[in-house]
Order: sequence, then C-alpha cells, then structure tokens
Amino acid sequence: MTGPVLAVDQGTSGTKALVVCPERGVLGTGFAPVHPRALPGGLVEVDPRELYDSVVAAGREALAAAGEPAVAVGLANQGETVLAWDLANGEPLGDALVWQDRRAASVCDELTDHAEELTRITGLPLDPYFAAPKMAWIRRSLTGAGVVTTSDAWLVHRLTGAFVTDAATAGRTGLLDLDSVAWSDTALDVYGLGAERLPRVVDCDTPVGTTTAFGPPLPLTGLLVDQQAALLAQDVTAPGTAKCTYGTGAFLLAQTGPAPRRGGSGLVACVAWRLAGRTSYCLDGQVYTAASAVRWLTDLGVIGGAQDLDPVGGAVPDSGGVTFVPALAGLAAPWWRGDVRGSLTGLGLDTRPGHLVRALCEGIAAQVTELATAAGGDLGTPLTTLRVDGGLTRSALLMQTQADLLQRPVEVSALPDATALGVAAVARLGHSPGLPVHEAVPEWKPSAVYQPRITADEAADRLGRFRTAVAALLAGTGHAEGPAA
Repeated sequence: MTGPVLAVDQGTSGTKALVVCPERGVLGTGFAPVHPRALPGGLVEVDPRELYDSVVAAGREALAAAGEPAVAVGLANQGETVLAWDLANGEPLGDALVWQDRRAASVCDELTDHAEELTRITGLPLDPYFAAPKMAWIRRSLTGAGVVTTSDAWLVHRLTGAFVTDAATAGRTGLLDLDSVAWSDTALDVYGLGAERLPRVVDCDTPVGTTTAFGPPLPLTGLLVDQQAALLAQDVTAPGTAKCTYGTGAFLLAQTGPAPRRGGSGLVACVAWRLAGRTSYCLDGQVYTAASAVRWLTDLGVIGGAQDLDPVGGAVPDSGGVTFVPALAGLAAPWWRGDVRGSLTGLGLDTRPGHLVRALCEGIAAQVTELATAAGGDLGTPLTTLRVDGGLTRSALLMQTQADLLQRPVEVSALPDATALGVAAVARLGHSPGLPVHEAVPEWKPSAVYQPRITADEAADRLGRFRTAVAALLAGTGHAEGPAA
C-alpha cells in the first residue's frame, strides 16, 4: 500500500487524529477536546454529538496538516461508553454513559446470581464498568426507543451508514460469547436485552463503508477498541508479553494468543483483535483513575498539572510515610469493588505536596504491579518486561516507581499516540488484504528503559503498605478480601 491512512482515536477527554504513512511516519496531527461531565453519585456523561464533532474536527485538522489525501481511515473508540440512538436518522436519544459511570450498579446487584455464568460465557465480571449493565440501565430508566450500543457503532453509522462493531469492542460489552466471538443469547436474556437489535460483529480489518465527513470520500477499513489498538501498536503479539497504557485510567493487557485464558486472578479475558478471520485474545486489568487522579490533585491546587509530578515529587526523597490508594472511582481489577473510594493515610504536619505526589505515583504503580502479578499468575509465568505508553509515561518519577515496585524493566514507547498508530495498522490491513501484520505495525523501539533501583525486599515492603491500606478500605465496606491472585 502506497498512501497514508487517517487514524482517529476517539478518547474520553478528546479525539486525536494522525495521518500516518508507512514509509514517512506521521505526516499530520489533529486534536479536539471532549468534555465529559462528572456528576454526584459516580455518574459520568457526555453529549454524543460532541464525540462525533470531535472526530470530524480532529480528522480534518490532521489531513490539513498533512497536506495530502489519505487512502483509508481507521477509528479507535473508548470501549464501554454507551448510548441509545435512532437507527433511522442517527440521532442520539440522550447523553452517553461514559465507561467510568457507575449508575448501573443497581443492575449488577440484581443479577448477582448470574455472575459466575456471565463470566464463564463472556470472560467479563459482572460490573457496571462494562457496557451491558449500562445498556440494561438505559432500557430500564431512560428509553425503550431506538437501539442501544457502544459509542463506536453510533460513530460508524454517522460516518458511513453501516451498523457494525468490531470483535474487540463487542468483547467489552459483556454480551459476546468469548469462544465463538458471537453475541450470546444467554447473556442477552440475563440482561433483559434479548429483543435488542445489535450491530453486526466484524473483523477489525473489515472495510465497512465510505465516509465524506473528512472531505473527499474515504473508505473506513479499520475498527478497534482503544487499549487493544495500543497493544497492537506496541507489537505485543506474542503470548506472555504485556503493555500498560497510562491515560485517564491505566490499562494493562497481556497477550494470550489464539485461545482465551480464563484465570482466577480477577483479570478480564477478552478479544485482543480479530484480523482476517483469526482471533487473538488477551488478559486485561484496569486502574480506573490514573491521569484523572493527577487532575484531582491539580484541582485541589497541590500541583499545577501533570508536568509538575517530577519537580514537585523530586523535592522530597520519599512519600514521608503517606500512603495513597487513588481509588477515586472505585477499585477495578483484581478486586472489582466499584463502591470503594480512595484513601490518604499517614498524613502529618510535616506532609508536603511532594509527599502527596510521591504517594500518588506509588498508588498508581502499586495497582499496576498487582495487575502484572495477576497476569503472570494466569499465564503461569511472570512477565519479563512491561511496555508502556500514554501521557503519564512522560513522568520519570512515575516510571521509575513502576519499575521499582514491579521489579522488572519498564520500556517506554518511543511512539506517542500508540492507540492511533494501532488503529492505523488495522486500517492499513483492511485496505490491503494479505498484508502481513508485522508490516502494518510500527517497529517497536523504546525511548527509555527504567530498571529497578530498589531491592526486592524494599519493593515488597512498599507494596505491603499499599495492600494494608486497600484491605482497610475493603474491611470498612464490609468486604475484607484482597486480590483474587
């Protein structure tokens, strides 16, 4: 394939677009912000029209910056953000529920008796983080009209008129049979969604239609959920390899190959991608608040922004005895306790902003370490290295803390915007059938490698303090169990 592709990454706080050429790299970029609204009670909403407008604006800006046309477009999406909309005219029937939204907890509470069966079929735990409980809540509490889907299906319909979703995004709903990669009638019935019209599940490299939203007609040839796109961009294609993306949340994915790996650790088993009819699977663990916890610290006036993590945290030698569990939107894997809230302990009159910054970095890194440990347990062998990407990887303090607690090298991607580059790869594969995957994926190269600087005993001690704080939170809500690992 000779021409560049337009890769659009529609994310929680904005849409990033790249024009990517296989020979010349990134030719142009564009960005448009998105403004989700965090409301009392764990509610997070966004105007769907803002999502679509941001896709168009960022894509047009990237093409203008590139100064040359693209031959195809690929779209990455948020994953578990859902909305109801009219299939006849494409109009949304209300705000979209963002993946962080917790209002569907009541649905999950009612379905507790089905939790084990749902996890066996779909690979996902019963939790309002995923799409199916949100879809059921919308049907019960908002509207019975139109269709209710993840945001990608609506965006693709607005762009091309097609009614589809890719296999990896479908795998994030809690409605997909993990083994057959088809909608599960059993799961649909459990959620009360058996009568729903659902989008067709397609391979990630399937041409699904043509759009004129960005100017001249462009075929839409690649669809992939955001974290799996980053997994592909970092060339995490061999079983046992893993990556973590540090964005609004932190998301660790470990490749398991052509068969799903259901473990007992509390990690999610899901579709990594389906390319040319062949499915790859991965284990997935989530930290709900990473950059959003940094924003919280910023809003309190402790720091001026993420750029202050290193200078402020570097002003003190350690956390000064402060322990921060940044569960500001609940604990995800491996605990799956969305009702838990964060804690700051060990505060004193001598506590300074730097201590809070270091405690936050340790809290994020400790949760990622728990995920990596759980992944190693499910895979039967510890992870050897961790490849990382996302905005917070610019913090040397956070990355060094991660290497220290993990006791493994942390390789920072030299390629920013891994999600967009991953969806560029699948768009290229969809545009050029028969192209080998390794030719579509950018060559992996780290910009920095962080090695552990503390002993295993010291790492265990610091992790022990974090686990004690988590156990106290769980005990305080009547559940004293720790990770399932």
